[in-house]
Amino acid sequence: MNAPPPLASLAFLFCAVLVATLLVGRPAIAALRRLSFEQRAYEDAPKTHAKKSGTPTMGGLIFAVGLVSAVLFHPDGATAAIALLGAACLAIGFFDDYTSIRRGRNRGLRARDKFALTFVVAVPFLVLADRITPPALRDAVFTFGNVAVHVPHVLWYALGLLAILGTTHAVNLTDGLDGLAAGTVLPPLAVFAWLGWNAGARGVTFVDVAVAATIAGFLAFNRHPARVFMGDTGSLALGGVLAGSAILTGSHLLLPLVGGVFAAEALSVILQVSYFKMTRKRIFLMSPLHHHFELAGWPETKVTARFWTASALLSLAGAALAR
Repeated sequence: MNAPPPLASLAFLFCAVLVATLLVGRPAIAALRRLSFEQRAYEDAPKTHAKKSGTPTMGGLIFAVGLVSAVLFHPDGATAAIALLGAACLAIGFFDDYTSIRRGRNRGLRARDKFALTFVVAVPFLVLADRITPPALRDAVFTFGNVAVHVPHVLWYALGLLAILGTTHAVNLTDGLDGLAAGTVLPPLAVFAWLGWNAGARGVTFVDVAVAATIAGFLAFNRHPARVFMGDTGSLALGGVLAGSAILTGSHLLLPLVGGVFAAEALSVILQVSYFKMTRKRIFLMSPLHHHFELAGWPETKVTARFWTASALLSLAGAALAR
């Protein structure tokens, strides 16, 4: 019997993981509720978020369905590397969420501790990526068509480390509204899946398709009004997969464009904190940026829809640039 064509394999993988996620979702949410893994509204969040308290969190554990499925379906070096990075970031997020719940009042890991742990898992990923990256993409940080921009090896490592640290925590900051982070990450994943396909890094494509299927299934439970939140467990994992996909396709420098929504969210926090320290005044009504629009009077669903649209447009621009 002939092996199914690659595109058919991708379609089958997407459908299988989507169904598996939908089947796992309800019992997983019920288990999180029984374990009292529930969200507590942040004190500095808009007052309208108080009603979200008590919603099960750590739903990002469901993303393991996509990571494991990709490895089982297409076992190769790239698949394993991204899946391991995603799983390691998921574990960091799980520890942060668990600590926050047990201590109460959202007192999880400090930001510098999360950065340090992410650094620890990023280094071995980059070493592995260095070994399995095709020669044409080695030390590449941007690809367009058959042309690739290469940098000195040490700079490749530095940019890779920056990509992982920046993306994981930018996605984490974006996870503040129902469905916001999950829906926003889908277009960039599609771009890197396509780039992986064109570059011959099929493992990247299979992981991104599997994770996208898991996200689509997760959104059935995470859309407004959310029945479960991904928590840091999910946001750090998604950031890790996104950054790993960029690195293995030689597209570090494309991340700020296709992930422009995440970059804007992180930048809004940096600007707000820096400006307040200097002037005791604020640039935004509240940061991250999605809270600014909430306090400006936008309904939560409108903010989410606009951010999803912005992510799709930026991803299309990135795909056109890398064509």
